[in-house]
Amino acid sequence: MDKTLNTTSGSEAIQEASATTSSKGISTRTAGKTLSYTAIFWFISVLLGQWFFFYYIIKFYGFSVINDNMEIWNRWEVMGATPYHVGDFAGNLAFAAHTIGAGIVAFGGVFQLIPKMRNRFPTFHKINGYVYLLTVILLAFSGYYLVWFRDASPIELGDIGTSINGSLILLFSYLTVRSAIKKDIASHRKWAIYLFLVSNAQWFLRVGVFSYLVTGTTLDLNPAFGDPFFPMWTFGCFLIPLLTAKLYFYAQQNRNAQVKLATSVTLCVLTLLMLIGIMGYTPFLLSVMSEDPISF
Repeated sequence: MDKTLNTTSGSEAIQEASATTSSKGISTRTAGKTLSYTAIFWFISVLLGQWFFFYYIIKFYGFSVINDNMEIWNRWEVMGATPYHVGDFAGNLAFAAHTIGAGIVAFGGVFQLIPKMRNRFPTFHKINGYVYLLTVILLAFSGYYLVWFRDASPIELGDIGTSINGSLILLFSYLTVRSAIKKDIASHRKWAIYLFLVSNAQWFLRVGVFSYLVTGTTLDLNPAFGDPFFPMWTFGCFLIPLLTAKLYFYAQQNRNAQVKLATSVTLCVLTLLMLIGIMGYTPFLLSVMSEDPISF
C-alpha cells in the first residue's frame, strides 16, 4: 500500500514538473519572468516617448495658447494641416482642448499602470484616475467635433478610424469605471490598460508612421505616403496595441512556457519597432518646436 502511494505521488510530481517545463528545458517560471521583464521594457519605452510628447505639447501648444500665439500651429501647413482657423473661436478652442488633453493623458496615464503607485498611493491613484477619465472623454468628444463638424473636407478613411477610436475610448471608460465600482480589480486592471492604449492611439499612430518610414528607408524599400500601410495603420494604431495586450493577458494566464516566450518575443519586437519610431519622431518634434523650417 505504501509503495503504491509513493509510486503515485512520484508520478504526480513528475507530471507536475513536466507541466512547468518546456521541451527545451525552459521552466514556466523562467518564461513568466521573461514575459514580465519584456512588459517592463515596453512600459519604460512608452513612458519615455510619452513624456517627451507631453513636453512637446506643452511647449508648442500650451505656451502658444498662453501667449495668444495660436497662429504658430499652422507651421504644420507644410504637412498639409492648418489647425488654426482665423475667426473660428469654437474650433480653435476645441483643437486646443484636444491637444492639451492629449498631453495630460500622455503624462498622467502611465502612473495608473504602476502597481506600486496603486498600492502605496491609493488616493492619488483614484484622483488621477478621475482626471484621466474626464480628459479621455473630452478627447473623444472633441475628436468627434474636429472630424465631423469643423473639418469641411470630405470624410476620409482616417476620420472613420478616429471616430471608431473615440467610441472605444468611451466604451472602455465605462467598463473601467463599472469594474472599479464592482471591486473587480482584475477586470478593472485589464479595462484600464485597454483604455490607456486606445486613448494614446494618436501617439501610436505617429510613432508607427515614423517607424515605418525609418525602417523602410534603412532597408532601401523607398517608403512613401501613398503606401497601403498608411490607411491600414489608421486602424492598426489602436487595434495592434489592443491585440498585443490581449495576447499578453492570455500568456500571463497560460502555463505553457512556449506561449509565454513567443509572446515575449512578439512584444519585444513591437517595442523595438516602437523605439525606432520614437527616435525618428523626436527630432521631427524638435524641429517643429524650433523656429527653423520644418524638415521631414
